Amino acid sequence: MSPTALHNKIKSNLESPEDISIVELVDSLVEHAHTVRASDIRVTPTEKHIRIRFRIDGVLHDMFEVPLRIHQEIVARIKILSRLRTDEHQAAQDGRFRISLDKAGPVDIRVSISPTYHGENAVLRILADKEEQFSLESLGFSKGDQEKIMKAIKRPSGMILSTGPTGSGKTTTLYTIIKMLNSPDTSIITLEDPIEYAIGGIEQIQINPRTNLTFSNGLRSVLRQDPDTIMVGEIRDTETAGLAVNTALTGHLLLSTLHTTDSATTLPRLLDMGIEPYLVASTVNVVLGQRLVRRTCDNCKEIHNLSELEMKSIEGSLPKGTLKKEHGFVRGKGCDVCNDTGYIGRIGINEVLIVDEEIREAFLRRASASDIKQIAMKNGMTSMLQDGFNKATEGVTTIDEVLRVVYE
Repeated sequence: MSPTALHNKIKSNLESPEDISIVELVDSLVEHAHTVRASDIRVTPTEKHIRIRFRIDGVLHDMFEVPLRIHQEIVARIKILSRLRTDEHQAAQDGRFRISLDKAGPVDIRVSISPTYHGENAVLRILADKEEQFSLESLGFSKGDQEKIMKAIKRPSGMILSTGPTGSGKTTTLYTIIKMLNSPDTSIITLEDPIEYAIGGIEQIQINPRTNLTFSNGLRSVLRQDPDTIMVGEIRDTETAGLAVNTALTGHLLLSTLHTTDSATTLPRLLDMGIEPYLVASTVNVVLGQRLVRRTCDNCKEIHNLSELEMKSIEGSLPKGTLKKEHGFVRGKGCDVCNDTGYIGRIGINEVLIVDEEIREAFLRRASASDIKQIAMKNGMTSMLQDGFNKATEGVTTIDEVLRVVYE
């Protein structure tokens, strides 16, 4: 069924809530979200109705207004599917379930339920297709950056860190690298919260604070199993950071994520977490900074020449001399394929900071993040902004989208 037909079907059913099947409604919402490539379904109660929104290509869209009186039934259905407690309404609960769709087959859904002022809020994350094979190229890394990453992952020890805000594709990047490293003669163990999807040949461990299986405790346990490569889902605290550094020092290749604004901020961030500068300088091999921008829809893209006003407003955000009048850009005018947004899908804009001798010396003297970034760019690093600008000139995305994501 087409997205429009699904939307109309759900809307029609909602006009007669007394006859509606809650089971069918939830199934239809998941099917509709999957069809329009949404990553999240948000079921939010308000004072007068339930607000249902889909996050498509990183942007939330209002989809439906549902009568408030069927709110508890919708949440109960989601809880039953996720095997959560239906009699608990004042505590946050997390779960997951699998649903089979006619054309897409089985789809995994991660669920988060939390109590709010107007009732329980539900967020359903539609997990990536297990069979989807990502590569560094498909994630948006340039050929030069791919070569840098390939060189870094061939080293037997050290740290590879992926940085950026929530929802910037860090975990997908690490999964891609893990799959590249996966071979019969290599032992790979991951510590994740949550496990997004299973990878054959890799030992994956789900973090569980209730049983005291935290990142730090799990990492201690994993080291006793003699792995070659370890992936820690996130470095959240000083204890985990210290253990991660020591793990890299003892001859293991460690991959993890860190919440920082860009790659250069990562090194001072580890210092703030109590790690000695010489330890960071001797263990971190490469830092990947990234964001996700929406791709321009190929079906409705058209040449867009910047006006003088647009040129002036954009020039203030780009390095001097970057923007020239002869630069051509594109934009999507909107069509049925992209739901009139002008965009379809997302791709990464990235920066790859190689920790070379000059960067190590700068860090040992406690140089600022801006100084580290300047040194890295002098030595050949392409900044996220420049990488985004390159993709905009190639017609992959729009300059407005790059500036929105980098400066949001």
